[in-house]
Amino acid sequence: MYLEDTIAAIATPVGAGGIGIIRISGPDAVKVASALFRSAAFDPRNPQSHRLYYGTIVDPQDCSSIDEVLITCMLAPRSYTREDVVEINCHSGVTVLQKILGLVVRCGARPAEPGEFTKRAFLNGRIDLAQAEAVIDIIEAKTEASLKIASAQLHGRLSDTLHALRDELIDITAHVEAAIDFPEENIDPADARDMERRLTGITEKLQSLSATYNEGKLYRLGVKTIIVGKPNVGKSSLLNALLGENRALVTPVPGTTRDVIQETISVRGIPLVLQDTAGLHAGSDEIEKLGMDLTRARLAEAELVLFIIDASRQLDERDQAIINELSARQVIAVLNKEDLSPAVSPEQIQKLLPCTAVSISARYGSGIDQLQELIYQTVLAFPHSSAADSIITNARQQDALVRTIAAVTSAQQAVHESIAPELIAIDLHAALQALGEITGETTADDILERIFASFCIGK
Repeated sequence: MYLEDTIAAIATPVGAGGIGIIRISGPDAVKVASALFRSAAFDPRNPQSHRLYYGTIVDPQDCSSIDEVLITCMLAPRSYTREDVVEINCHSGVTVLQKILGLVVRCGARPAEPGEFTKRAFLNGRIDLAQAEAVIDIIEAKTEASLKIASAQLHGRLSDTLHALRDELIDITAHVEAAIDFPEENIDPADARDMERRLTGITEKLQSLSATYNEGKLYRLGVKTIIVGKPNVGKSSLLNALLGENRALVTPVPGTTRDVIQETISVRGIPLVLQDTAGLHAGSDEIEKLGMDLTRARLAEAELVLFIIDASRQLDERDQAIINELSARQVIAVLNKEDLSPAVSPEQIQKLLPCTAVSISARYGSGIDQLQELIYQTVLAFPHSSAADSIITNARQQDALVRTIAAVTSAQQAVHESIAPELIAIDLHAALQALGEITGETTADDILERIFASFCIGK
């Protein structure tokens, strides 16, 4: 990847729509666009930044008109990439977008790689790596709460916290390095005690930040939630009731659902990744057996289980078999068909399985609000720290933070035991290296490539 060339990509989803955007970034962005764009108001030698120009895209080879467009020039450094950026707003459709992109490439740009616009923003110092990762979190946000957290990250809330900790570590490291460079100037015991106190404070702040990872992961990825039960107890009806639409096929025939159906809903801002599964029982054919194998595989990965029971019938051996499989899981028992005469009570289930329980009628929608409240309260009980100003949202950041904590703790212990400053310095440099990986100050190129490769083309 070179910053000296000019890149281009379609920045809007492929398909028919009102507007499609081709984004161009690099030193020749204006020159490339000028070769295609015809407008009496546009002066390619002196374009005005952040102004819309109306005109026509033409094929330079035969001067044929392609589309009426609006283009925007955003001149460096006041652009997303801190390079000259031109965006062509045309009508959206596969043919017209591909045609204009092809002309842009023919006139001197090259197709952008996934995430290359955001990577250039990072390399040119407009955003750091934590902010770059927040961009994809915004794109993939499943709820308003997820969006709020990602937006705060993009605006530098996490980065500001990390930079403050890094500055303090650098200050301590400079003190230790001075002791190494000038051994005749012994570290005063009071200074050593102060350094140990400061390192203890840094460790506590890092640990508090690390403790937010479960919450960050929850809002970013959602809570993996699986609906299980024996056949024909209302699993698909429950999915439809929670979604508020008929997503799953519902029939009185047992075994209608044979594959896993997955949808995401928001429960008070928390993304719930719901999975409706095949009923657990002794399968009568190979397809049903495969469906139940898939159910058990998803059950092993689930963070929350909605165990649905037909409360109008007594529990049988199939219910008991499922209860035996759920004994070590986070379970909410959902007693369906409360509109019929009850044969099972929540208290009866809770004697057999450590869980919370709620009665509903998936058919008529009663009890669904209470179920959602119970889900919300259950998820709130997961380890998290919702009062935190900054939140760690992905495994890469958490791994770097854990290594930072280990290195700072080691340095703190070394100071306490009056170990040679050279060894303390090694720990401090390791801490700075790990902490810098989160914001991209010390991140290896292969890690950067992996991060930006997860972006869509055009962002």
